[in-house]
Amino acid sequence: MKVLLLVGLGALFFAYYWDDNFDPASLQGARVLLTGASVGVGEELAYHYARLGSHLVLTAHTEALLQKVVGNCRKLGAPKVFYIAADMASPEVPERVVQFALDKLGGLDYLVMNHLGTAPAGTRGRSAQATRWLMQVNFLSYVQLTSLALPSLTDSKGSLVVVSSLLGRVPTSFSSPYSAAKFALDSLFGSLRRELDVQDVNVAITMCVLGLQDRASAAEGVRGVTRAKAAPGPKAALAVIRGSATRASGVFYPWRFHLLCLLRGWMPQPRAWFIRQELNITTPAAA
Repeated sequence: MKVLLLVGLGALFFAYYWDDNFDPASLQGARVLLTGASVGVGEELAYHYARLGSHLVLTAHTEALLQKVVGNCRKLGAPKVFYIAADMASPEVPERVVQFALDKLGGLDYLVMNHLGTAPAGTRGRSAQATRWLMQVNFLSYVQLTSLALPSLTDSKGSLVVVSSLLGRVPTSFSSPYSAAKFALDSLFGSLRRELDVQDVNVAITMCVLGLQDRASAAEGVRGVTRAKAAPGPKAALAVIRGSATRASGVFYPWRFHLLCLLRGWMPQPRAWFIRQELNITTPAAA
């Protein structure tokens, strides 16, 4: 019976995700501020937006990598592309980044928040110092960016796009501080969506639940702990763009993650089994 239920749900989700009204032309000329744009999904997001003719401000920690991405975006046809190197661990940085984007683009249609900080999986990542740093990068900087960009997005009837993780919906082992920050994002933007709705503010919020990102820092953070494979960057990025351009409330990539999130409340025992399949439980957590 449970197998039939899962198959049926899978068919419904396939039909849902297959049929959307994505119009690539809607992104031509769109003004996009994209964080975490130097590697992985963020880099691929920049390339997709460039191909679609969007105006871009890109930011990430490493200037040399950003310069490479900017050059590639220009080759792909981005009409305007600017960059600002920034470390989101510094509380004063989000204001500087948003002001730079407003100055260069004259306003915003999309704020795409993709940056993240990682800590080694295991007990080392649970120290107060590591947790404080993670919360600044993975949560508080998102709060700051959103607060600063919201007036411009309100004027343009734009979109907030939050690239998050399955660990913000389903807690798992050896990732407690990282998961806490991601759960905080889900709660923050879920509440903000309701507030904007009751105030008749036409700003969309798209929460994107992705798997392990295809980037060296993410893979290093869970080395020896998980068997999960990284999601292909170009495909994950395209799912984010399609969902946000159609103002969807949520994006799940791979799509099976939506099923896993539903299982969290419906069938906790199968959910625990699925999670254990992703863990390399023969390897102890780092001390």
